[in-house]
Amino acid sequence: MSTRIYLTLAIALAVTSCNRKAEGQTVAIVNKQEITASELNAQLNNQTNAGNTKEARAAALQDLIDRKLLVQQAKSDGLDKSPEYLNQQQRMNDELLINMLVKRRANTEQLPTADEINKFEANHPQMFANREIWTLQQILYPLPKDQAVTAKLAASKSLDEVAQILTAGGVQFTRGTRKLDTAVFTAGMYKQVNGVPAGEPFIAPGPDKAVASVIAAREPAPLSGDQARQVAVAAIRREKVRDIVQDRLKSLRASAKIEYQSGYEPPKK
Repeated sequence: MSTRIYLTLAIALAVTSCNRKAEGQTVAIVNKQEITASELNAQLNNQTNAGNTKEARAAALQDLIDRKLLVQQAKSDGLDKSPEYLNQQQRMNDELLINMLVKRRANTEQLPTADEINKFEANHPQMFANREIWTLQQILYPLPKDQAVTAKLAASKSLDEVAQILTAGGVQFTRGTRKLDTAVFTAGMYKQVNGVPAGEPFIAPGPDKAVASVIAAREPAPLSGDQARQVAVAAIRREKVRDIVQDRLKSLRASAKIEYQSGYEPPKK
């Protein structure tokens, strides 16, 4: 192919790119950047209760245009070349691939049998037969630095006593009320919390704060029949996929060659 033909082809491509039109699968062009019908459909699917009316599609398209403009500005500012962006982009890519891997494993996993479902429901009463919605009265406070205060809190017998101990120790706190579905508990945690005497607080510590709670009311909300079966099937499949992934990860670690810089090695068992 001659130089003239190469030059003619390059000019034709340049003219084509400059003369892009919003037609066919291209629903809009923002500073020469196309927005396709598939992007618009994905935007609609990600919006809760957006519907597929003409008005909803028009609003979703304007949202996409705003996003394109902001992204273009960010790139103009050079943010797409910053180490912070590149690190977060790598993390997002990693998480996407991991989620796709887990989803593939879940799709190939067989449905649990009737016996497995019945056994799961029996072993998790907090999710099914004994499921309740609790009303909790709570006190939220930062973890005390004084271990003597922490010991007194652990031995407290009422929420008012918790407040008195915190006040005496100079620890500020806030009171509140919230609803809690017992289905969020593991079987062991539910057994432990459910066994706390009425009116006595149970304390859940976090990294820098803790919350003391008292069960003020219990509302029965049992699950049974088809609804219980659907919940059980989903939970069983999650557990199976988790176990499969963990087993696969253990195998991958065993066969991988991992090198550490001095000082970054994992602690010896």
